[in-house]
Amino acid sequence: MTRHFREIIIRNLFACFAFFSVLILGLIVIFLFREGMPIFQQISVFKFIFGSAWYPTYDPPEYGIWPLIVGSLVVTFFACLIAVPLGVLSAIYISEIAPGAIKEYLKSIIELLAGLPSVVLGFFGMVIVAPWLQETFDLPTGLNIINASVMLAIMAIPTISSISEDAIYAVPREFKEASYALGATKYETIIKVIIPAALSGISTAVILGMARAIGETMVVLMVAGGAAAIPQSIFDSVRPMPASIAAEMGEAPFGSGHYHALFATGIVLFFVTLAFNLIADYFSNKFKEVGSGTL
Repeated sequence: MTRHFREIIIRNLFACFAFFSVLILGLIVIFLFREGMPIFQQISVFKFIFGSAWYPTYDPPEYGIWPLIVGSLVVTFFACLIAVPLGVLSAIYISEIAPGAIKEYLKSIIELLAGLPSVVLGFFGMVIVAPWLQETFDLPTGLNIINASVMLAIMAIPTISSISEDAIYAVPREFKEASYALGATKYETIIKVIIPAALSGISTAVILGMARAIGETMVVLMVAGGAAAIPQSIFDSVRPMPASIAAEMGEAPFGSGHYHALFATGIVLFFVTLAFNLIADYFSNKFKEVGSGTL
């Protein structure tokens, strides 16, 4: 078997894997739309998305998912306020500042954090964080936005840190050497050269971390509180979209309006996640061009 023939086989094999991946994803999307679209025969798309009441078991039922959307966005926003600084700064420290021995330990800890099952984090939030919040701030319940945000931040930090670290490592060595040759200090080089050059990867890491947070199910199901209402403060309970789907799908009769409404909620979540990925791709290309131009 010649080398050229082996390359053809490998190329076709990879093409088959890629085709089947796209095919499976397409079939999942088709199934999602097939099961979710019938709800719009009972309620308009506008009322479904912007309705303020989610009472699927009432008579007549109300299928407004705006409180679920707000809950997802609020929890994700506060999770990113925690995860983005910690993730990006840890990536900078590991790749540019930390000594060799400490660097290996930190990388191992972050990788271990990425391997924690979400149910373990949810259990930690329920048993440890929730009682502490309840006692410290004199709250009726510790299952609320801030609890869910902290747990989601812990889950998002490894994604943000690892991708940002790869982006920083990818900065050409010549950029750093040129900066040092011009008399810049190490920290000036990091701030003015390395971060702008790696901004494409860092921005992608941040947005993918947000996408990971908004699509997480088990943690928000366990620690967000489960209240399908628009929150008034960070200590209120909420029910994000993934938590609502996971909590109610087992109770919804097959083919009922409630069943189709949950699939339609999945369609909305699909588009939100897709938007995050498109934004990540856009910023990745934009900052790549800007960084190359400025340097």
